[in-house]
Amino acid sequence: MFQWLNRRFQLQEHQTTWKREVTAGLTAFFTSAYILLVNPMILKDAGIPLSAGVMATIAISVFGCIWMAFGANAPIILIPGMGVNAFFSYTIVQGSGLSWQQALGAVTVSGVLFFLAAVSPLGNRLVTAVPPSLKHGITAGIGLFLTFIGLQKGELIQPSPTTFVALGDFGHPVVLSTLAGLMVTLFLFIRNTKGSLLFGILFTSLISASLIGITGEAALPDPRDYGQVFASAEFNLREIPFWIAAFSMTMIVLFENMGLLSGILPDPRKFNRAYKATAISTFASGLLGTSPAIASAESAAGIAEGGKTGIPALVTSMLFALSFAALPIIGMIPENAVAPVLIVIGGLMVKSVQEIPFSDFSEGFPAFLIIAGIPLTSSIVDGLAFGFITYPLLKAAAGQAKQVPPLVYGISVLFLLNWIVSTVTVH
Repeated sequence: MFQWLNRRFQLQEHQTTWKREVTAGLTAFFTSAYILLVNPMILKDAGIPLSAGVMATIAISVFGCIWMAFGANAPIILIPGMGVNAFFSYTIVQGSGLSWQQALGAVTVSGVLFFLAAVSPLGNRLVTAVPPSLKHGITAGIGLFLTFIGLQKGELIQPSPTTFVALGDFGHPVVLSTLAGLMVTLFLFIRNTKGSLLFGILFTSLISASLIGITGEAALPDPRDYGQVFASAEFNLREIPFWIAAFSMTMIVLFENMGLLSGILPDPRKFNRAYKATAISTFASGLLGTSPAIASAESAAGIAEGGKTGIPALVTSMLFALSFAALPIIGMIPENAVAPVLIVIGGLMVKSVQEIPFSDFSEGFPAFLIIAGIPLTSSIVDGLAFGFITYPLLKAAAGQAKQVPPLVYGISVLFLLNWIVSTVTVH
């Protein structure tokens, strides 16, 4: 068995060792384990039961990492993506009015579209057609959206009848525990502590328990809970909002996966196989009951430890499977415990704004509309629509209409049609 694994993962060809690869896998897991707590909390806002969301998160993480390990032999871990999970819960379900079952159907369809793009030139054409300014605007806008959600969950902000949003009560125990957790999380993160986000969640939970008491309760995992979401996707193929959701999700996973894999894969020759593995995992996500799994930025932590083969992904998958034993205590984690993680991740994503050429108004302003539109409308689709519809209009006004790729015109028309149909339906 050991010799077969040596040959399968080609350790000698990669000039690496088992110790180095396993260490990389351990590092990648503890860096990304926070997703076991954060993703189910976000899925819960879509109506998916918490315990079922945890089991779905574990299932797709195990599946995705194993597929990446043996299908691409790459040190990339696949877990539910931050940002696209917010899109799932707050835009598709709460914003567009689709049920979470229909949202899972949109995930499955986006996986099919993603795979077709991954095995054909279409995916590369789509990614290269969308202007970099809009891509960076999407990343920054989603980052602000995650930060806004984190501030809400931590009660650092609250609704206001006069100003829409106001500062929270800084004397409230929930706010105090959130602030303490945020400070500790930031300190650990700045110090490059492995597992800083996970430790931040646990610390915030302890502080909340000491100030408020334990609000949740431990419970043994019940497979019947997972039966509520497993293979429960519904396909509303005759409705435009369903296709808008599936297409928008496809764009998000295309951009995120291509950008991350291009940036951190130690061996560029593995890109095509790794890209197909992410597409297959997106498809499986809808069937397993969660938002799409994507190539995680936390993979970089394992690569920094020397990971070169698929062994880190295999080790990570095994640890995710073992984490099923921790399911009873996850119900005891308070909702505000994930707030610091959402705020920190949001801050990391907003860094993309520095790549936007604001000196060119026809490039910068559409990106700005995306950045502002996503959090202010609480809808990633509507934020994208602002930018994609405005971009060709400004380019045409500047006499640069021919510089806009045909695909961008097509995307703009789709978003415009969605707005028209939504308006007609409401009235």
